[in-house]
Amino acid sequence: MRNCLIEVGPGGKLVPELATEWGSNPDLTAWTFKIRPGVEFHNGKTLDAEDLVYSINLHGGEKTISEAKALLTEITGVKATAPGEVTVTLAAPNAGFPSLMSLVNLLIVPAGDAEFDKGIGTGGYTLESYEPGVGSEVKRFANYWKEGRAWFDEVETRCIADVNARTAALQTGEIDAVAFVDTTTVDLLASAPGLKLIQTKGKQHYAFSMNCKDPLFIDPNVRMAMKLAIDRQEMLDKILSGRGSIANDQPISEAYEYHNPNLEQHSYDPEKAKALLEKAGVAGLTVPLHVADTPFTGATNMAQLYADQAAKAGITIEVKREPDDGYWSSIWGKRPMFATKWSGRVNEDVMLTTAYAREAIGGWNETSWDNAAFNSALVAARGEKDEARRKELYWECQRLISEDGGMVAPVWADFLDATTDKVAHGELGNDWELDGARASERWWFTE
Repeated sequence: MRNCLIEVGPGGKLVPELATEWGSNPDLTAWTFKIRPGVEFHNGKTLDAEDLVYSINLHGGEKTISEAKALLTEITGVKATAPGEVTVTLAAPNAGFPSLMSLVNLLIVPAGDAEFDKGIGTGGYTLESYEPGVGSEVKRFANYWKEGRAWFDEVETRCIADVNARTAALQTGEIDAVAFVDTTTVDLLASAPGLKLIQTKGKQHYAFSMNCKDPLFIDPNVRMAMKLAIDRQEMLDKILSGRGSIANDQPISEAYEYHNPNLEQHSYDPEKAKALLEKAGVAGLTVPLHVADTPFTGATNMAQLYADQAAKAGITIEVKREPDDGYWSSIWGKRPMFATKWSGRVNEDVMLTTAYAREAIGGWNETSWDNAAFNSALVAARGEKDEARRKELYWECQRLISEDGGMVAPVWADFLDATTDKVAHGELGNDWELDGARASERWWFTE
């Protein structure tokens, strides 16, 4: 229903969307965006600079509830500097600032619009109905500005939490595409007539997160013991059916430009984990692990397998199954340890700032981790003009998270989507499921 200033294309490449071009001043503290002319909102209004100013400012200020607030705290001003131009000024240099303008939070709405449930935007579809937790219906916008996009006359999106029900709906032709295919039955689905499996390597990781401020996990020796008490290969084989790769307790995979390939790989070592717990004075540790299959299909099975593995280190993991409903609001980030999933973000800075920066504590920093060396390296990387030095700083950020952070991330999980054979697509995005969450715009029917 809406567009961003910038689109994330296949391979994470930034593609002009409502902004046709962008550039910065020499010290990277002011970024100017040229606005695409002749773009129409669903209500007939023509897109202009004031719409961009209003939309970006929605995410700043003390009263905002935006999930992107922590990423935009450095903005000191947003101004229309010409009829078709907006300039954003920053308190500090940011070489990757344009990437923020591609986030799903940073959609453009008409200036003054506060009735967001009406779905007014510049996108390829207009809203017909929306029921949270149930689904939505949209119809193609006749005056959509993009050529060769938004092919479908109508799109219905359904929330089908049960993986078996999702699979059955696809097999019977009730629906045309699904995300989050069950890894335990993926081979059967892939061989089913009339269906296609879409497997995409990306930035997605499955994990269990510890609250670093909780008494259980204040000691970094305990956090490392929990990382050494998990058998990653067994998790990959049994939980993902091999459809992924082994991760190393930090979020920057090979799909990112500045992935650090030189980190020491954490491996299953119950004896070393036991020694670390003894060093911390908590031998025979008992840990409650709160899970549901809401973060990812198989989370409960993964937790139980983790409990079996950790027992060899003298760790008792009590798997506490929580209701799927309300998991993100009542359990995630609110228990000492819990299941989580991250699909990744457009670049290293966005991922690291969103989930690990000091500014994000109380928001999306689910582990409440606050590491001074990390925060300094992250700020320095953000404003570094020299690419080689920027890479070194992002490598250091990854090392600190892996060694000291509160996330036990054993695997990178490939995105597993599936469609009927009448659905076609081009090269796929790898930052979210279903082609970067843009399947309804990018895909089409073959018949």
